[in-house]
Amino acid sequence: MTPSAALLEREPVQATAGEHRLVEQLHVALEAVYRQEQGAQPARLIAPDGESFEVPASVYRVLVRVVHELAAGNAVAVLPVHAQLTTQQAADLLGVSRPHLIKLLDAGEIAYSRPGARTHRRIRLADLMAYQRRHKEDRRAALDEVAAEGERLGLQY
Repeated sequence: MTPSAALLEREPVQATAGEHRLVEQLHVALEAVYRQEQGAQPARLIAPDGESFEVPASVYRVLVRVVHELAAGNAVAVLPVHAQLTTQQAADLLGVSRPHLIKLLDAGEIAYSRPGARTHRRIRLADLMAYQRRHKEDRRAALDEVAAEGERLGLQY
């Protein structure tokens, strides 16, 4: 595989307007099967030549997630968790500005490395996801604390 082909595989994919109905139908079907008990028959993929392949459970879980996002109108990119992101890519994934991400890196909130010439920072996707989980948990705890304080004071929402 050429380097340019590898890069293209990481580009986000979005369902076209013409595909949206089919994606919705696939989403409903996959969700229904996904909710079935664990003892259900494994999913199968039928190739254009008619050959049938069993879909491993791990691949099926990823497929369900991808189709769910596409059905919601979101673009999807599949990256390995060990992928190294630029600061701009990491900022985009978090939905923050690059300068804000740099502040998080400098504060030690997110792990990073400086490979090669040591001038550019790289963030592992796994580290970015770990930060995102911690940040979400911190926000949830703060909201719970505010709600508990409101209840203690007899405030109504």
